[in-house]
Amino acid sequence: MRHNKAMDFGTGLFVLLGILAIFFLVTQTTGMRTLGTEDSFEVSARFDDIGGLRVRAPVTMAGVRLGRVSDIRFDDDRLDAVVTLRISARHDNLPADSIASIRTSGLLGEQFVALDPGGDPDALTEGDQIIHTQSAIVLERIIGQFLTMQGD
Repeated sequence: MRHNKAMDFGTGLFVLLGILAIFFLVTQTTGMRTLGTEDSFEVSARFDDIGGLRVRAPVTMAGVRLGRVSDIRFDDDRLDAVVTLRISARHDNLPADSIASIRTSGLLGEQFVALDPGGDPDALTEGDQIIHTQSAIVLERIIGQFLTMQGD
């Protein structure tokens, strides 16, 4: 079979488009998108158990992405997890008594931080700490408790 330049060019273009498509899918499914150059502020929240929460996980309210998890660390003194949330400055009116909970998208999907609004007229600002939190629901723990109850 004879090769010609048009066939080589077509094959190369096909491979390049395939690589670009894979890159696009990776960025869409792994949360590699960022807030960009948009202004933002950071607040923190403490949790007893963060489950499988990861840095760059979405922060949402009413199903709308407001920001991302920017840091997760363990507090050796209080023995809990401190999660830092970077929220877009466009959302600078979130009530100071908002509730942060770790939820899972779908049954086995990615975990994210969901904010539920409070009623405080004061808004969250840079460096504030969200006091009211709800830790992740760990599926393995629930199954273990169910099996233990069935055994009794």
